[in-house]
Amino acid sequence: MEFRVFGPVEVRCGDRVDVLSGRLQRTLLGVLLERADQPVPVDVLADALWGDRPDPRAAQKLQLHVHRLRGVLDTPDRLSFGASGYRLRARTDEVDAERFEALVKTGVADAEPQRAVESLRAALALCRGTPFADLEVPVLTDWARRLAERRLAAIEALYQAELACGLHEAVLGELTDLVREHPWRERLHGLLMTSLYRAGRRSEALEAYRRARQALVSELGLEPGPELRELHRRILADDLPAHAPAVRLSRVDVPAQLPVDVRGFVGREAELAELDGLPHTEPPVPISTIAGTAGVGKTALAVRWAHRVRDRFPDGQLYADLRGYGPDEPVSPADALAGFLRSLGLDGAAIPEHLDERAARFRTLLDQRRVLILLDNAHSVEQVRPLLPGGSSCFTLVTGRDSLAGLVARYGAHRIDLDRLSSADAIALVRELLGTRADAEPEAVTALVERCARLPLALRIAAEIVRSRPGRALGELAGELADRQDALDVLMGDDDPHTAVRAVFSWSYQRLDPAAAGVFRLLGLHHGQDVDVHAVAALAGAEPREARRALDVLVRAHLVDQSPDGRYQPHDLLRAYAAELAAGTDDAGDRAAALTRLFGYYLGTASAAMDVIAPHEAERRPDVAPPGTRSPAFDSYESAFRWLDRERANLLAATHHGELDHVVKVSDTVWRYLIIGGYHDDAITLHTRALHAAEALGDVAAEANARRVLGAATLRVGLPAQAVEHLERALALYRQVGDRSLQAATVNNIGVAHWQQGNLAEAADHFHRALAGYEELGDQRMRAPATNNHARILHALGRYDEAFELFERALTISRDNGNRTSEANALCGLAEVSDATGQCARTLDYARRALAIARATGHRSLEGSATRILGVAHRHCGDQDQALRHLDTALHIARAVGDIDQLVASLNALAAAHASTGNHREALRLYREALEPVRGAGRRDGYAHALTGIGDVHAALGDHEGAIDHWRRALARYRRLGMPQAATLAAKLSPGPPTARRTPSPA
Repeated sequence: MEFRVFGPVEVRCGDRVDVLSGRLQRTLLGVLLERADQPVPVDVLADALWGDRPDPRAAQKLQLHVHRLRGVLDTPDRLSFGASGYRLRARTDEVDAERFEALVKTGVADAEPQRAVESLRAALALCRGTPFADLEVPVLTDWARRLAERRLAAIEALYQAELACGLHEAVLGELTDLVREHPWRERLHGLLMTSLYRAGRRSEALEAYRRARQALVSELGLEPGPELRELHRRILADDLPAHAPAVRLSRVDVPAQLPVDVRGFVGREAELAELDGLPHTEPPVPISTIAGTAGVGKTALAVRWAHRVRDRFPDGQLYADLRGYGPDEPVSPADALAGFLRSLGLDGAAIPEHLDERAARFRTLLDQRRVLILLDNAHSVEQVRPLLPGGSSCFTLVTGRDSLAGLVARYGAHRIDLDRLSSADAIALVRELLGTRADAEPEAVTALVERCARLPLALRIAAEIVRSRPGRALGELAGELADRQDALDVLMGDDDPHTAVRAVFSWSYQRLDPAAAGVFRLLGLHHGQDVDVHAVAALAGAEPREARRALDVLVRAHLVDQSPDGRYQPHDLLRAYAAELAAGTDDAGDRAAALTRLFGYYLGTASAAMDVIAPHEAERRPDVAPPGTRSPAFDSYESAFRWLDRERANLLAATHHGELDHVVKVSDTVWRYLIIGGYHDDAITLHTRALHAAEALGDVAAEANARRVLGAATLRVGLPAQAVEHLERALALYRQVGDRSLQAATVNNIGVAHWQQGNLAEAADHFHRALAGYEELGDQRMRAPATNNHARILHALGRYDEAFELFERALTISRDNGNRTSEANALCGLAEVSDATGQCARTLDYARRALAIARATGHRSLEGSATRILGVAHRHCGDQDQALRHLDTALHIARAVGDIDQLVASLNALAAAHASTGNHREALRLYREALEPVRGAGRRDGYAHALTGIGDVHAALGDHEGAIDHWRRALARYRRLGMPQAATLAAKLSPGPPTARRTPSPA
């Protein structure tokens, strides 16, 4: 059993690696490992998992997470429970952090430099990433910080030992990079200076000291310490002893076959560091593979690393391009061995005839020798196996598009799956290749990077095209690449079959079996983002098991990327290539049928998900056929919501390419989910398409539905006038078709629009009409939203008792009908009325209950609203720290979902909280920001609240004229709205010095 805390927390049991998927699971394991073999109290674990979010079911939830964690352990009794808490049994050699500490201690204490190097490299090989990289848990912070510092110290000790071995030339590049990364670590500066001096580069060593001093003085205000100054003095005096060069084995013929290092290499620091540690692990790993899609830079990475470490292999470096994928025939193992044997000193007559004998002679010649063997572009394990040395003194690096899983399974090879460059590294590569031309057009560089799918090969071809067109702008090429099909044509480069992008892809495709090739072509038809197995099965008209088998083949061939959560996607250039193949290979009718199956799968599964999320609205949704292939089953609200979140982009993409009727049905099906999730921009896009589709079909009811939900979406983003236009037209259409229930729903939404515009009386009238319509129909299910809205109007007018009664009524209706959104809305309303009437404890209780429901249902706007109310309540209860924390979170949520109502309310509330702590500058900034969206959206109540707050701040600062001016402007608006704040402001403006007093609503 092995536990890893460097990088994502994970558990390894034999060949199985479990990367714990949930943050809470990883947190639980991390805290238990931090106190391995010690009991950890339940309250410590609960605090680490949920912080200050009180949860009466915390103990039950903890038991559930413990149960799940036990499921990935080799034996459940490793994690036991006693009187003092939970205890995880883990030996020192089972935890990578503990093994790291032990190896570092051994290496630092070893007086023999070579043994010290081996121990320290083995320790650093365990550092696969930042400890607890994705967790921010206070109880783990100290351990993570200690491990990070210990890693840096181990790096310094390693290079100290390597310098003692005489490897000053070998470590120069690595030390230069480290000094750049850690400019304030004096020991690293000293090591770099020493290595430069011993390499005969005295002037550069002195320049390195100058740069070190400049960094320390300019950034820290400190002169270098005595050790660094003494080293500088000794270099000036040529008084530093030079160590003897590293001992090399005596060989007549030392091959040095590495290809030329790649110009403009960028990024890949993590992969280079991972490779650095492999030859020095305990036991050493003698083989590594680098696998990845065509053009991703496998060879460039392998060659760069080989040049970096060539001095560690004094007996030579062997290289062979095995041509596993390309226009030429693959190199046979026998031919590759013949070349290697000649390089190792055998003449033609001495080279055995048969493959097995050549492999045996090769292993014999390499016995006890330190040689690096680079096998590039391998096609299969069978091609590589005879080329492997027999012992662990050599290191073999293999690159290929296939995962070469057999090397991992049989020989314990370490595998690195090379992904495309990050956006930042890809941009850096273009700048390296194009220089000032890239700097002059940064936006074009960004576009070029994405259109070349962040593939180094494609970027290098594109850069060569740019250089060949000195008179044309970089943006022109980016424009040519905008269409994926055109991109393949443009990136043909100079027609070299080894570099043309389309040809490079074809070498992988041609080796696929028919089933996998068919699935690859179908993926070119998919217009959305990543897909799961069920979607691919729908495309192919196959069972998920068959689709998964084909996808596994494509992943191994690196024609499709697989994400950690089991989804699949070819990058853009490969998708374009797949679409090209589909158009040229598959019948048009077959392609259309595949898309019909896919769109039917998405719509049918979305409808099933909505039946779980909003069962009270099932009768309103369109009847859709179930998917023609097997689809996911939703056993909970969370699983249904997660599926919609994952497939949202694909659902929208399908409406861009699907039939008109399909567009209408998707809009009618998922509109409520889009509101709950706060995806208002997506909602406007989808419902606008549905409106155009309904108009084209001449479907009056569909047009009414599209306008109703489009009106609701535009309300959320602060466009009430546009919303009223859609909603009034929807109301007329519903009257035309005789749908009285949706008439009432639309009247309710029109009331919300009037309320946003500050027409409170008009809004109240519409809420009354909506409730009356539901009453006539005897429809209790949909009364809750209108009841909540009517209560909010009463609350705004200061009629708190009536508002409280209506909110309680809405709460009962919501619970009776399973409408959790309206339930949370009612609880928010009860909390706000309780706050306005000074009932602190009751406010906190209602707000926390609302927040729990909002989080459980994934309703982002409601989560922001409940968090804001909770923050306001904490402020009024005297807990300013909690208030600021919650209000900061509420503002972040409001910005994220684009809900203008919540944005204005959160800005005003956070401004009031800062004002109450004396931070007047920040309060004024936030109040003034609140005025901006309000002006455009016509929210006169929010505008008045902000003006009142600004006046209060001016009063607190002694600026009486400024206070009075803002209060008067606010007073005029409150009076037009008929809101009770008018009386409060009138009192402030009565004769006498103005004072900043609390008003009920600006918070």
